Amino acid sequence: MPERTTDASQSAISSAADGTDIDPIGAAASRAQLAPGLYVVSTPIGHARDITLRALDVLGAAAVVAAEDTRVSRGLLQRYGITTPLIAYHDHNATEVGPRLIERMKGGEIVALVSDAGTPLISDPGYRLVQSALAAEVAVTAIPGASAVTAALTVAGLPTDRFCFFGFLPRKGAARRRMLTEAAAVPATLVFYEAPPRLAGTLADLAAALGPRQAVVARELTKLFEEVRRDSLAALAAHYAAAGAPKGEIVLLIGPPEAAAAPDAESVDDLLRTALAGHSLKQAVADVTAATGLPRRQVYARALALQQSG
Repeated sequence: MPERTTDASQSAISSAADGTDIDPIGAAASRAQLAPGLYVVSTPIGHARDITLRALDVLGAAAVVAAEDTRVSRGLLQRYGITTPLIAYHDHNATEVGPRLIERMKGGEIVALVSDAGTPLISDPGYRLVQSALAAEVAVTAIPGASAVTAALTVAGLPTDRFCFFGFLPRKGAARRRMLTEAAAVPATLVFYEAPPRLAGTLADLAAALGPRQAVVARELTKLFEEVRRDSLAALAAHYAAAGAPKGEIVLLIGPPEAAAAPDAESVDDLLRTALAGHSLKQAVADVTAATGLPRRQVYARALALQQSG
């Protein structure tokens, strides 16, 4: 997801430009300690101080930084006094640039991969480079840090024991309908990225496909105008339809579906009678177990009782 550093967040670390409030980046020392290979480096999603010391070490030690947009990444490197050369690596030039980077790593160099912001590969370029590096038996190392997905999950107030990240929904057509259908069946918190102009429409589509679920719109995370709005999908859709498209980067989260109430004994008996009328005991029990989610042993005992009672 494209994520930019705001002027306000840049000002928070202005003193870092001359190195007065950070440890020096010892590129030579770091290079001696790091093994050659590909380092997938997370960078801030907004506030420029949200970068790890390890990330700075790797960026300083690398022979080259492969960046989605060199203009964005150059500002980050300059801020911390890092002079490592940059090379553009994105979807449009991956076929050409990727093999050259692999050869450099096989020759003993360190390549740092960054996206515009956040963790590379999370709805950003980089998957093919990692895949090629592994195929070439080049070591791949994660340098973890900021991610809009995890940042949004931590403040949303929705269940986090299971979540499913979908990236951006297709804009329209069969692909969009297919993803909405898939999302509706997932028993977990759902996470999407969305562009501001499409937010209201997407919320309305999700409300129609998923029903009355709780949702969260997290906007401009870690930046000066950070906003987290919580409500039902329908209410959020109505709000943004009336208020207009917001500004900034957006993460959209939807709570999991509520567990269906267990059917009562009479309903289970009705289902079993219908199933037993046209199927074997084994098949009837399997069908009713799947339909109700009840334990098979419980359904089987009840089916036997119904058979014996005639």
